[in-house]
Amino acid sequence: MVHQLWRPIPGRFKDYIAMPKPNLYQSLHTTLLGQHGQPFEVQIRTREMDLVAEEGIAAHWRYKEGKLGTGQQTDPNILWLRQLLDWQGEVTDSRSFLSALKIDLYPDEVYVLSPKGDVLAFPRGATPLDFAYRIHTDLGHRCSGARINGRLVPLRTPLRNGDIVEIVSSASRHPSRDWLNLVVTSRAKSKIRQWLNTQQVQQATELGRRLLEKDLRRYKASPKKVYEGPKMKAFLASEGLPRPDDLFARIGFGKLTVRQVLAALLSEEQLATEPARPGPLREAVGRILPFGGGPISVRGHGDLLAVLAKCCNPLPGEEIVGYVTRGRGVSVHSVDCPNVRNLLYNPEREIEVEWARQKDSVYAVSLTIETEDRPGMLARLTEVIAKAGSNIREIEADTARPGRGRIEVLVEVRDRRHLEEIRRNLRGVPGVLGVDRRMAAPGARGEGP
Repeated sequence: MVHQLWRPIPGRFKDYIAMPKPNLYQSLHTTLLGQHGQPFEVQIRTREMDLVAEEGIAAHWRYKEGKLGTGQQTDPNILWLRQLLDWQGEVTDSRSFLSALKIDLYPDEVYVLSPKGDVLAFPRGATPLDFAYRIHTDLGHRCSGARINGRLVPLRTPLRNGDIVEIVSSASRHPSRDWLNLVVTSRAKSKIRQWLNTQQVQQATELGRRLLEKDLRRYKASPKKVYEGPKMKAFLASEGLPRPDDLFARIGFGKLTVRQVLAALLSEEQLATEPARPGPLREAVGRILPFGGGPISVRGHGDLLAVLAKCCNPLPGEEIVGYVTRGRGVSVHSVDCPNVRNLLYNPEREIEVEWARQKDSVYAVSLTIETEDRPGMLARLTEVIAKAGSNIREIEADTARPGRGRIEVLVEVRDRRHLEEIRRNLRGVPGVLGVDRRMAAPGARGEGP
């Protein structure tokens, strides 16, 4: 009928009913010439075929079930898909399409793109670090920065739908415990913990080896002969350890004391001999320890180096906690130190410490004094500190707010009781609003892992 009304263009007739498309599309297509020579196309198909063409193959089943009748509303999901397909047809670049989409397909997930155009799904709140570990573990370990949509952003930046994420890596970069607070995916957390645990085992192994070999030499025993001897093999077997390195790691983590290992590896005659005096290196280390030598005793490790952490400068009488560091012995922190929570996320590196009895030692403590801005206030405060038997190492004052003064002072105290006496006397000065002990922020001037 249409060919009788208009002239058909040869070769432009297509029968998709006899030979449907792979997506089950069916229709007759023919191109005709209008009265003024303008070509136009005519498509002929049944209602069911038209429904499949407009809404997809699922509409065929819906048509057979009779769920799409006259006046009935179509499924909103089908309408959304049709709108999405229309939108996609208007955009030629797939990156621009997904970047501009900005919709939530699922309430708890975001979809981002790699520089190559690959689409990856992440939980809401994921960061570029999660993205890096999804691409490759080594890329995550070496991640030093990220670009989102071409702009450099911090690693803590949350990912959003449609973001194009590019990771910047560096060979000198490696994970830190802070990264555990920047990722949300279980894969990234497990990879970071695995790397940190591997590093900690290596550090503990080296520390344990050094401690054991130092004591073996004090008893004039050759470490090499002891390691290759039958007592070492028997001791490893009794502890269920396959290698000497596993024994060193246990010592480094504090699970075994050097004294326990020596009792198993040396004879009674060797243990009965008087240990040699510490070498010049150990004596030099003892001389440069803060405040004239270690006032800390590590339980079960009487000769283990214990260093007061500079971030909190714990005082005798305060509750303290020890942390095995990278070959530098034990770092001792106050339990109130902001760094303790980060340092002791792995309890295997915690070690018991206690205050040793020591006289005539002084400790530096930083105090923050909030005052009213009055004439002579600084002179009165320094007088109170001097009368309490303390010395001022550093002092700095400013008036950050109108009518208010802030004084940072570094004083020497003998113990916790002496510190409380100084703080109490300072609070009694007219015009003093508060006296607080200042500790470093997490990670500041603290001891490394």
